Amino acid sequence: MSKTLKIYLGVLVVIIIVAMSIESSKPATIDWTETYNERHSKPYGLKVLHEEFKSLFNQISVKNIRNTPYEYFNDKYDWDNHEYKIEGTYVSIHPYFYTDESSLEELFDFASAGNTIFMSTHEVPEYIQDSLGFKTSFDYLIESKAEFGFSNTNLRNNNVTFEKGIKNIYFSKIDTTTTIPLGYQKFSKDSIYTNFIKIPVGDGAFLIHTQPVVFTNFHLLKDDHANYAEGVLAYIPNKDIHFDSPNKYGSDKSSTPLRFILSQPALRWAWFIALLTLVVFILFNVKRKQRIVNIINPLQNTTLDFTKTIGNLFYETKDHANVVRKKITYFLEHLRNDYLIDTQELDDRFVKRLASKSGKSEEEVYQLTLLIKQLKKKVHFQEEDVLNITKAIERFNQKE
Repeated sequence: MSKTLKIYLGVLVVIIIVAMSIESSKPATIDWTETYNERHSKPYGLKVLHEEFKSLFNQISVKNIRNTPYEYFNDKYDWDNHEYKIEGTYVSIHPYFYTDESSLEELFDFASAGNTIFMSTHEVPEYIQDSLGFKTSFDYLIESKAEFGFSNTNLRNNNVTFEKGIKNIYFSKIDTTTTIPLGYQKFSKDSIYTNFIKIPVGDGAFLIHTQPVVFTNFHLLKDDHANYAEGVLAYIPNKDIHFDSPNKYGSDKSSTPLRFILSQPALRWAWFIALLTLVVFILFNVKRKQRIVNIINPLQNTTLDFTKTIGNLFYETKDHANVVRKKITYFLEHLRNDYLIDTQELDDRFVKRLASKSGKSEEEVYQLTLLIKQLKKKVHFQEEDVLNITKAIERFNQKE
């Protein structure tokens, strides 16, 4: 292991230890998220209530509904005998009750068969309000302290004063011919409203309550607040509980295999620090390490110099014919090598191909080709012929 790598690992270990020490020294933070989840021990979870159901009711079973109420109850309906295979109480505790219309109709059918629908929520669906003939309202109040009690004097000892998480949501309209007020809330002497009602439906009934917060872990474990929750649940028959869980099928599956690491603050910090350290290490070592490679210059092409030397020699000896033929020969060789053009026939096809490959105009290439043809046919050459072919070739090469 290299010295540099040892330094990196040492720094990483120190950073992780410091981060874990800082994290462990922090006071535990309280998550006040309103989850209303029976698996959560957070203040606004329902774990305590869910675990205490069996102690509140004798010889019952608690079954969690992990799909829609329609799918759950319809699957348990005997179509041959036209009756449900199960009985008991459907329980939903959440500030916002949302479901499809088919599920709402199924709840009415389940209640009509002699069962109970218990809902503690701020938002009762319009379908249920219209069907049962009631309305709810919300009054914003600065004060957050209220007394919750019951109409039944036998439950007077279960009256409790709440101060946290409550809202002034109440029944502003009820059908007094069918609806039985069971409880009230009193924010002041002038604001006493019904917050708990019972409405018979067929052989069963709907129990609707507007303060779900009283069933959360925080209030069940605070002072005597559990007495009020017991008073509300006293109206539920001693039968099986069908609890509508927010943990529907597929909703609790995290999209990442690192869900446990990311859910733990210390492990999460360690993971991020490790990734950061890896990135820094890569950045510092991104250059490939190797020995210096000597630069080898390519061999120089001396053909052109050699040609010029020979040409000058012939020019000085006044051998114009030899100079012209040599210049034409070397020029055509240059075209064959660089442009891969056949120079056997200097026809129109040759002119077009050379113009296309060299980027010269066809007129320029045609004039140069015509000059070469004329010089090839000549027998006696003058100094002027040497100058013409030389200038033409140089003009062609200068424009490349």
